[in-house]
Parts: sequence; structure tokens; C-alpha cells
Amino acid sequence: MNFIKNSLIVAGMLSLAACAEKGPQEIAFGKDQCDNCKMTIAEPKYATQLLTEKGRVYKFDDIACLRDYEATYPENTGNATVYVADFPSGKFVESSTATFIKGGQIISPMGGNTQAYSDKAAAEKAASELGATLTNP
Repeated sequence: MNFIKNSLIVAGMLSLAACAEKGPQEIAFGKDQCDNCKMTIAEPKYATQLLTEKGRVYKFDDIACLRDYEATYPENTGNATVYVADFPSGKFVESSTATFIKGGQIISPMGGNTQAYSDKAAAEKAASELGATLTNP
């Protein structure tokens, strides 16, 4: 009887795991720590996330911390999906679909000085206004 009960529990847990949402997690700004520098993630519009194939999410306060983490821990980041905050809305988008601007008057938490935009025209306008350049981080 215990075998059947345990089997049902395991099957239920596997079903729940299979239904788990794939994508960026919500960040508790002012509470969650950057997985690279360990500082508190405070600025929503610069936050980034890395989702591994196994479903592990790493959170970062700036794209510079994400890139540093990728270089330091390539075994954790291969084939991972990167999400960046769309600067105007703060919502996470896949980095592969975003347009990035860097430099000029942009000052981000860890010196990456990069903003992500889900809309290329908005990125071009912001780059012009901020003296930044379009880039691929």
C-alpha cells in the first residue's frame, strides 16, 4: 500500500514539475541578490536573468554582471536563455529579440551602462537622445 501511495506522490510531483512555467522569474527588487556580485538587485530596468536548460534561474543587477558570470561559469550558462528588462516597461524579454544601446549618458548599477529595448525604433530614439550607440552586448 505504501508503494502505491509513494508512487502516486512521485507521479504528482513530476506532473507539477512538467507544468512549471518556463521563463523569467519575478525578482524581489530590494531583496534578491545578484548571483554574480551578491549585491541587492535594486533597479528593475537594468535587471537580467539567465535560465538554464535544467530550469535554474540566475538573477543579475546589470548586464555586466551577467556577462562576467557567463565568463566565470560557462558550465552553468551553456545553452541558457537570457532575459533582459525592456528599459521602457521593465518587463523581461529574451535578449535575442532585444536591441541594446550603450554609453553616452547611460549609467547602470554595475557599470555595464547598457539598456535593452524590445522595440528597435525606441532604442534608436533613446540612443540619439542619450548620446549612446547601438550595440550587441
